Amino acid sequence: METKINLPFLRWAGGKRWLARRIAPILKGFLAKENTYREPFLGSGAMFFALAPQRAVLSDLNRELIETYTWVRSRPGELISQLKEWPVDRETYSRLRSLYKMKGIKKAARFLYLNRTCYGGLFRTNMQGIFNTPYGGGSRTPEPLWRDHLIERAAFCLRSGVELKYCDFQININEATEGDIVYCDPTYSGVKRGRFDRYGDVIFSWTDQERLANLSYLAFRKGVTVLVSNGPFPELRGLYRAAYRLKLKKAKSIGKAAINKSVHEEYLFVLDPFGRKHIWNNIAPITNKRIFLAPRKIEPCDNRSTLSRETLQTNLKHMRNKV
Repeated sequence: METKINLPFLRWAGGKRWLARRIAPILKGFLAKENTYREPFLGSGAMFFALAPQRAVLSDLNRELIETYTWVRSRPGELISQLKEWPVDRETYSRLRSLYKMKGIKKAARFLYLNRTCYGGLFRTNMQGIFNTPYGGGSRTPEPLWRDHLIERAAFCLRSGVELKYCDFQININEATEGDIVYCDPTYSGVKRGRFDRYGDVIFSWTDQERLANLSYLAFRKGVTVLVSNGPFPELRGLYRAAYRLKLKKAKSIGKAAINKSVHEEYLFVLDPFGRKHIWNNIAPITNKRIFLAPRKIEPCDNRSTLSRETLQTNLKHMRNKV
């Protein structure tokens, strides 16, 4: 019997509703009341809503996204009232998309309207940070936000005890302490940018992949359970040799690939300081035959600046070598 979970109020490319149904019940058993759940790449927050923890720190580098979450928490009723005033048609969509200098609660309502009526739930901006996804048409409408009580339930999940932050992922991960759980779902990118890996004005580069791996090991060394979703890039295996590597499959949900029922693969890397291998192996077979020990020598990261290229390379060298 499938566990009923809270659903996110946003449609999001690469969202993790499918994974949250499988992982959230396990994480609930791991997370003590005094510990904090952290999600440094928030997006639609599918894992957070499925987990509904009492304490959480949710962050993202998309300022408008974090502002919208803040309004959903504080003024859900007014947001819904504003959304109901806007008809769903191409003309209204184009007009609202052009009004990118809106402020306050209307700006948040615009974000929700565009998200619910755009093509594929794809939040995409140009290099100037201006939303440019085309109109979706068809059955796309913001009505499920109030019909299915998505905004109302999201506001409840975002109650006191949940901190919303506009910041780089490094800051959120660095603040994790023993017993916390960190779930990371970055924009996927390999060493070569062979796939579309930018949905906003900031590119998540391979250097960021290396930085994320470094920060994950630092948190793991403090007793933090870290999960990282990522693309099936072979070079990532070298960054997470001390992690359980699960290969997961899901149906494609955007564009022609979705119509053709194509399937794509993803990695889930798990750094579990408590060694609960048997539990993770029940989610999907652990594909790495040998689990290397976590590196003992890792340079700490300062929240005020990113690591130098030299420090990253030194840390990653230790990650790749068996201790």
